[in-house]
Amino acid sequence: MPGDERSPRLTLGDVDVLSLLGSGAMEILGLLPRASNYTFLARVTGEGGDSLAVYKPRGGEAPLWDFPDGTLGQREVAAHLVAGELGWPWVPPTIYREGPEGPGSVQLFVDFDPEHHYFTLLPGREDVFRRIALFDAVVNNADRKGGHTLLASSGEIFVIDHGVCFHPAPKLRTVIWDFAGEPIDDPSLADLRRLERALDDDGSLAAALAELLRPEEVDSTRRRTAALLAQGRLPRPGTERPYPWPAI
Repeated sequence: MPGDERSPRLTLGDVDVLSLLGSGAMEILGLLPRASNYTFLARVTGEGGDSLAVYKPRGGEAPLWDFPDGTLGQREVAAHLVAGELGWPWVPPTIYREGPEGPGSVQLFVDFDPEHHYFTLLPGREDVFRRIALFDAVVNNADRKGGHTLLASSGEIFVIDHGVCFHPAPKLRTVIWDFAGEPIDDPSLADLRRLERALDDDGSLAAALAELLRPEEVDSTRRRTAALLAQGRLPRPGTERPYPWPAI
């Protein structure tokens, strides 16, 4: 696969995005529509700049039977960290912090074309989506809808909404099954090996994830990565509801 989709460390001019999201003053601008949890559009302002952000407070999370209450925001941050270690896909910078409605995840808002989604974006971008499918297998994404892939105004494909990832039980639900069973290319295997090392008990990523996830969730991420390396292929759909609803 080509390597030009590797995730950059984004900046806004001379302002580091993660620093701005983490320490800037936050102003809520309004609720974002069609979200299952309370999801706010906010403006974060800090020294030297400002940015729009997506703020998901813990208190606005709808309870789920299979995920611990109040943990979806931490999972959003964990997905950003794993993507950063792999170098793909492009998950917007995401942090966890106190906000006007309490603690929650804060993610850089991506200016995108709402007319596009996975099913319209796939042709000609197969290599990008192979890596997104592989990432979802690593983090055990239980809700990869087509609308969770965004065509940014800058032309890159970003992926969002990772609040139901990292469950220790198999829960992969995605619309991206076009590449099921295909061999994983050598560059991606090398990235998975690097991720596996970072997930070791004394690895820096393992320590960071331990602040966000339960021990069994970190361990299962390590085991899923090892299994993908051993199999050398993208996973096939399981027997228990492999597609999300709705699809977009």
